[in-house]
Amino acid sequence: MARRPTTDSLPMELPEGPTFDRERRLRRRGLWPVAGLDEVGRGPLAGPVVAAAVVLDPADIPAGLNDSKALDGETRETLYPLIMAKALVGVACVSAREIDATDIRKASLAAMSRALASLPVAARFALVDGRDRPAVPCEVEAIIRGDALVASIAAASIVAKVVRDRLMRRLCQHYPVYGFSRHVGYATVEHRRAIAQHGPCPYHRLSFAPFRLAEARAEAVADELTL
Repeated sequence: MARRPTTDSLPMELPEGPTFDRERRLRRRGLWPVAGLDEVGRGPLAGPVVAAAVVLDPADIPAGLNDSKALDGETRETLYPLIMAKALVGVACVSAREIDATDIRKASLAAMSRALASLPVAARFALVDGRDRPAVPCEVEAIIRGDALVASIAAASIVAKVVRDRLMRRLCQHYPVYGFSRHVGYATVEHRRAIAQHGPCPYHRLSFAPFRLAEARAEAVADELTL
């Protein structure tokens, strides 16, 4: 009769951060280059969604890679130039207007496809954060919480986050009333108040709920006035 494993016999040690294990296994199978893909900026009310594709050098992986959300801004800014110097990187943005013309899911997948296409080499395999698979000309594996598990995806999340934050800080110079440099477009109280006071700017996502609701209320008022 087979014995049930006890908790003492189970492997309880989990990796302390993303590993290069998946990439290494794929490389042994002859599938190389392997790119990690991630996007940043699905939730904000303003600005683009930004995606990055990263092919790490197996012999020179930057130390400290992790999900960009688990790192503070200073650490991300420190890791960013290391990734750019040691890895092959592609970055792509999809604007607020394109997000409005499609939807945020399609825009995020498009950004990842374009980021992969902008790599200086053709990837043989792509490891993607999340559930969805972008349309790319290579094999793809979608990995939930991939940015916390897979080194290449973690690197891509850092690059995408730093690029997007820098874009939003630059945008803040042109539209300072919204405070983009502080909240990078997310729906903070400060941001919502600024929208209520000044209305949207050309970089706001008008298909998102606050703007759709405001438009619906305005149309309802107009209909009442015409009755």
